[in-house]
Amino acid sequence: MIRVLLVEDQGMVLGALAALLDLETDIEVAGTAGSAAEALGLLERNGVDILLTDIEMPGGSGLELAATVRRRFPAVRVVILTTFARPGYLRRALEAGAAGYLLKDAPATELAGAVRRVHAGGRAIEPELAQAAWVEADPLTERERQVLRRAAEGESSAETAAALGLSPGTVRNYLSEAISKLGAGNRVEAARIARRNGWL
Repeated sequence: MIRVLLVEDQGMVLGALAALLDLETDIEVAGTAGSAAEALGLLERNGVDILLTDIEMPGGSGLELAATVRRRFPAVRVVILTTFARPGYLRRALEAGAAGYLLKDAPATELAGAVRRVHAGGRAIEPELAQAAWVEADPLTERERQVLRRAAEGESSAETAAALGLSPGTVRNYLSEAISKLGAGNRVEAARIARRNGWL
């Protein structure tokens, strides 16, 4: 029996996924969570084989969750299930240790097969998206990404500097670099370009 933990903050989607997987004779939904923190708490108490998670959730993304699971629960295989058909997100998911990357608009029949494939040690990734992920590399450094994300949320350079332990001048330099690399006119446009490509 393949034990799966589902992580999804939209209740209706979570219920539908659980119902879909419960139809399979060799897959058991061992738990459900609405956030990354809740998922980690369940992993501490329950042994599961597969963690199936969305990317955007409150209190931490699925990509951050995948990296934490790889570090703390190396036996658990992670599959990302998302609406984001963006090569940048796929690339970051693979770098975080995910073994699968599925799109929510894919046929429902593909989900169980992907879970089985990942459980058997393989990968489950949409081929065209996988190819595109390695064509256009993410030009941003992790620090540029952090600073740009905070700027896009409306933080001032001083607020970002205080939060990250940097000087305001250094924050402005990181923002300037990010804007330049993305060919944007300002921080708002840079954030939009980075989000569209899955780099933010």
